[in-house]
Amino acid sequence: MVRQSAAPAGVQTSISDLGTPLAAATFVVLDLETTGTSASAARVTEVGAVRVRGGEVLGEFSTLVDPGVPVPAAITLLTGITQSMVATAPPMEEVLPRVLAFLDEEPDTVLVAHNAAFDTGFLKAACERHGSAWPGYPVVDTLRLARAILPRSETRNHRLATLAAFFGVPVTPNHRALDDARATVGVLHGLIERLGPMGVTSVEELRAVSKPASRAQKARRHLAEGLPEGPGVYVFTDARGAGLYVGKSNNLRRRVRSYFTAAESRRHIREMAALVEGVTPIECATELEASVRELRIIAERKPPYNRRSRNPERASWVKLTTDAYPRLSVVRAVKDDGAPYIGPYASARDAEQAKEALLHTFPLRQCTHAFSESRRIDPCVLAQLGRCGAPCDGTEALEAYTVHADAAREAMTGDPAAVVSAHTSRIAELAGALRYEEAAALRDRLAAFLRGARRAQRLSALASVAQVVASRRSATGWETCVVRHGRLAASAVLRPGTDPTAFLASLLATAEYVPPGYGPSPRALPAETELVLDWLTDPATRLVDIDGVWTCPLRSAEAHTEMTHWAHGRASAQ
Repeated sequence: MVRQSAAPAGVQTSISDLGTPLAAATFVVLDLETTGTSASAARVTEVGAVRVRGGEVLGEFSTLVDPGVPVPAAITLLTGITQSMVATAPPMEEVLPRVLAFLDEEPDTVLVAHNAAFDTGFLKAACERHGSAWPGYPVVDTLRLARAILPRSETRNHRLATLAAFFGVPVTPNHRALDDARATVGVLHGLIERLGPMGVTSVEELRAVSKPASRAQKARRHLAEGLPEGPGVYVFTDARGAGLYVGKSNNLRRRVRSYFTAAESRRHIREMAALVEGVTPIECATELEASVRELRIIAERKPPYNRRSRNPERASWVKLTTDAYPRLSVVRAVKDDGAPYIGPYASARDAEQAKEALLHTFPLRQCTHAFSESRRIDPCVLAQLGRCGAPCDGTEALEAYTVHADAAREAMTGDPAAVVSAHTSRIAELAGALRYEEAAALRDRLAAFLRGARRAQRLSALASVAQVVASRRSATGWETCVVRHGRLAASAVLRPGTDPTAFLASLLATAEYVPPGYGPSPRALPAETELVLDWLTDPATRLVDIDGVWTCPLRSAEAHTEMTHWAHGRASAQ
């Protein structure tokens, strides 16, 4: 692929990719007191929160809450909060907007709590009861962090009071919301200091911590030094130079470094760290190019520590054969034979489900005999059951059978309404009869069929187009890509001050030559073409030029996706 010079070293390409430095992050540390442990049955009695950034307290929030239910004696004994104390407090419907406003006061708030699932569970339940949307803040759980990095040899347990004493926090937790939130602030800072030498410096890495970095990881942190900070692909290699793992990132240096910190929690990757001796960076002009190159390299080299995309040749397709009496078959490859295909499917099981959906709708033969009007064969049991018209013994004429085959072809390549209608009506019948397992099986068949038909129709549409040129604005200019017959042929960034006409002419002249493919099999891995499709159809992408007609059927499989959701709901109803 062709690209212009990469961004200068040190240029920040994406804040989200670089991560939010811990020193710049705004944390709101929250604690709730409640009448019990069940978010659905118990209610909040007190809220305390502290906003901090860079070690400095920016604000505090505290209020008692009238729970609307009696405060149990055991809760009063634990917290000191009595019924008389909350009797004059505001109810949750008044407190909740104030809590959410405090959380939203600073952009990109990170919510922190000790045993965060408890506190967020009560807030989410309160939002649901009072008709407020839960904003979905990123959450840091100090209990989970402490369990990951503080062994029992250092602390006898990971309770808030124990950790506060361990880190020398001046505030002692006492089961009152604000004091406990203040103590959690001290624990958070102690944990962050502990994680600093482990290479954890961003919010994203902090949230990913599951256990301390191993000795092998720590010994290889230097491998990230000197790597570029732009988009690209990285290849971890062993002592013999063989590839171990391939990945991509918008910031190569930051991403590679993360593999050797406590933020890396995948067991097989931590094992791989002991074998890594080098990192080969492959700089790319755009994020799309990096994603595509990653797929191509994984498929070519099949690195042992990559779990996905290593064997695209194992994908399965459902094919309607081109015999005089066509039948459905699950195959491994698309041929230039004029037959309709749907897929690809990651497993043969998924392909078989799609095939069953078609057979549920159309009475196609399932035998594998090669027969004609001049060669008759005794009918099988399916013909006796009425699930096949028995063209094998002449019961069903070629003209009548061709009608079924043409209808199946239309469902695969055009409008799948017949398959959708046959399944949704039957699903409704089964759900009405409380036969939910059977309804769910039909739902899964329909979903598998629509998934494969949608993929094939989208792939075929783009693969038929000789050339598409499109651009998207980025921090460094306009990312511009040339796509030919579904394959990424060139990628570059049009930077400010560059003559766009000359830039485009150069890009097109040096782009890869791509011959036409056939059917839903473009001159690229299907996964690559789907990446390209997602990029092209993003609202931020602008089409610059197109050579050909790029369109999908009006009543395509994609248009019927909502019907699958409806069927899912009916089959799941209890």
